[in-house]
Amino acid sequence: MEITWHGLSCFRLTERGLATVVTDPYNHEVVGFSPLKLRGDIVTISHDAPGHNFESAIKPKQRIIDGPGEYEIGSVFITAVQTNGGKHTKDDPRNTLCVFDYNGVSIAHLGDLRIVPSQAQIEALGDVNVALVPVGDGGGLNAAKAAEVVSMIEPGIVIPMHFQLPECKLELDPLSKFLKEMGLGEIEAIPSLKITSSSIPEETRVIVLDYKS
Repeated sequence: MEITWHGLSCFRLTERGLATVVTDPYNHEVVGFSPLKLRGDIVTISHDAPGHNFESAIKPKQRIIDGPGEYEIGSVFITAVQTNGGKHTKDDPRNTLCVFDYNGVSIAHLGDLRIVPSQAQIEALGDVNVALVPVGDGGGLNAAKAAEVVSMIEPGIVIPMHFQLPECKLELDPLSKFLKEMGLGEIEAIPSLKITSSSIPEETRVIVLDYKS
């Protein structure tokens, strides 16, 4: 299966013969980047904010997932788990993170996670092969908390998201802060990630994707 990043927390997950997922589509007029012109069968929305809930940009979507539950759509199995601080306020909104199973490859999209989850919430995710993790603060995890979450989940691959880029209008931290927390230097970005169940590394590896306009 293939993972492509379209900026902020928006990814497109595809595999031939299975449903296509688009995560957290954004309103480009509010957050920057190019207008989204993506096709997808499933749209997931982690929380109700312009940077994450602009589902009208995706065609021809058949299902929208914006709350907890277990789903099977187009042979993709999805587990959605709600995480938050319990107050459901503007400063502590609901967040729904999703785990997608594509023929044995599990991808966890952590949405706009703001706090380190409990051990029970981590266990509810099951084994995670690829974790899409917010790292740039601005309402999501900062670099230190993101590194802590990675150590709890122990995925084979970490793909950072929700960090500062020249195209972004939001005030976010640069990717370099997270890489430093992970004990890494600069990493060359790649256009997309193609992965199978047999190509998942045993030790956690950080992969940076290019923003695709």
